[in-house]
Amino acid sequence: MQLSQAFSNIWGVSPEDDAKIKEVFEVLRVKYAGYQDPWGFNLELCEKALRTILPFYRRYFKVRVFGQENVGDVPYLVVSNHTGQIPLDGMLITMAFLIDVQPPRILRAMVERFMAQLPFLGDFAAQTGSILGDRANCQYLLEHNESILVFPEGVRGVSKNTTQFYKVQTFTQGFYRIALQQHTPILPIAVVGAEEMFPFVWHVKSLAKLLKVPAIPLTANAFPLPSPIDIHIGKPIVVPDDLSHEAPDKDIKEQVMRIEGQIKKMLAVGLKHRRPFFDDIRKPLSKFILKQDRE
Repeated sequence: MQLSQAFSNIWGVSPEDDAKIKEVFEVLRVKYAGYQDPWGFNLELCEKALRTILPFYRRYFKVRVFGQENVGDVPYLVVSNHTGQIPLDGMLITMAFLIDVQPPRILRAMVERFMAQLPFLGDFAAQTGSILGDRANCQYLLEHNESILVFPEGVRGVSKNTTQFYKVQTFTQGFYRIALQQHTPILPIAVVGAEEMFPFVWHVKSLAKLLKVPAIPLTANAFPLPSPIDIHIGKPIVVPDDLSHEAPDKDIKEQVMRIEGQIKKMLAVGLKHRRPFFDDIRKPLSKFILKQDRE
């Protein structure tokens, strides 16, 4: 019992956070009263998951959120860089919008088909708000005043070797066509710190292709390290009224590149102010790996 109590004191929800969770879900129960979700969204399960994960958000990853003042009480397509070897960035962004952004909301994260089809995890993801990244699904949610979390880099964003950390991969265009069709503003996000959860990584791409899985990373650590995470929220980007969602790819690409460029700028600023994390060991080893890769 004493060991259990000690663990609770370290990882349990603090009285302040307990009060915050109750306040947040009072608001959300009003918002979702009578709401019928085609994918099995379960608000009570979301609250249980938040209570379990919040101590990791607060004390393990020590998440800081910047730019909360840029978020209004309207639906958004929340567009972020994808970072780290497993999709913890999506979980942390979702928690930030629940706990540290007003008004609180549950972001509906778009996930790859591979994730949606996984036993147990696929159902759990759907019940806590995730959806398959399909245009019709997104249209339905935006029409119901939901905000959607999008990673336009896809799996390429998380399946990067150490030498590619914080190099944003080319954005796909689908999210922008959805924003145009629904006249939904885009909220840019930059996540800093998640690459350092797995600081030394090499991807066996040939084996991943053979096994038909998105990625097979070889890492120096099996569990994510407690790298401090910063989430930067940029100013909303309003999509043009005179551009059709059926416009040619070249016209859409121009707009997508602007958003990609904005997130790259936010990342550059965030990296200058990120908190140190075993820099005396990590930085020399990273430089050595980069040198070997170039040779």
